[in-house]
Amino acid sequence: MAVLDVGSNTVHLLVVDAHLGAAPIPTSSVKHELRLAEHLRADGSLDREAIDDLLGYVVDAVSTADDLGCKEFVAFATSAVRDAKNGEAVLNRIANETGVHLQVLSGADEARLTFLAVRRWFGWSSRRLLVLDIGGGSLEIAIGKDESPDAAISLPLGAGRLANAFLTVDPASREELKAMRKHVRTTIADVVSEISRLGDPDHAVATSKTFRSLARLTGAASASEGPYVPRVLELDALSALVPELAAMTAAERMTLPGISAGRARQIVAGAVVAEAAMELLEIDSVEICPWALREGVILRRLDQMVQSR
Repeated sequence: MAVLDVGSNTVHLLVVDAHLGAAPIPTSSVKHELRLAEHLRADGSLDREAIDDLLGYVVDAVSTADDLGCKEFVAFATSAVRDAKNGEAVLNRIANETGVHLQVLSGADEARLTFLAVRRWFGWSSRRLLVLDIGGGSLEIAIGKDESPDAAISLPLGAGRLANAFLTVDPASREELKAMRKHVRTTIADVVSEISRLGDPDHAVATSKTFRSLARLTGAASASEGPYVPRVLELDALSALVPELAAMTAAERMTLPGISAGRARQIVAGAVVAEAAMELLEIDSVEICPWALREGVILRRLDQMVQSR
């Protein structure tokens, strides 16, 4: 099965060996840092360069999936395309020129599918799960005791979105950081009561690149040690890290372990969101899950195949 994820930061083709009742095993991965969130024009539409590049990546993904003998091809897009003023036109062009129909996930769908992946990874012993996911365009929060969360919330607090909106100088000024932090905390505070009324989580988990990078910077194992090594991000360590990251230039952050050139500018915004979410939700630490939205999409597709039999 090939899964094409058109996100706000990257376009990622993941090919897995997927069998009903078994964990999907990655066999191939191709990633491009397209950064659609940075290609939004003043009117909120994606620029021509980004659309042309995206089209090329979709063509390449179809070719790669065919070469690898994939029997299923699933393609989806998240907040950058969902929020773009010309998003429908972009989807139509891709469908007309490649035959690929990108499914645009809602923010709530992103939260639900990520939650499903985390639930399957950790199992029922986690009891009530709280899941946090910071992408390029949005922050997803989900909580629940089953495979479907009781609350699935998406907030426009992605690392790329915030960096573009608030951070104009390098390194960021004190005023910019203060304004961004106030916006982030106010936005999250609006949903805290909705989450808190569902009870304290038994297991708090975070997924995706921003949280993995922050955990790495605070001492967690590198990706080279494999997905089964436990990784944790502690709030105290994160709070100490935020001012250090903010004081660096993007070039300096690029030298840190696990920080790519494309992520160096965004990681400060991502760290501010992670810190605010953990503080406001009263979480002292989160465990990092190697599965996230893409795996959730795969698992849901496999479940649908079972139901259709």
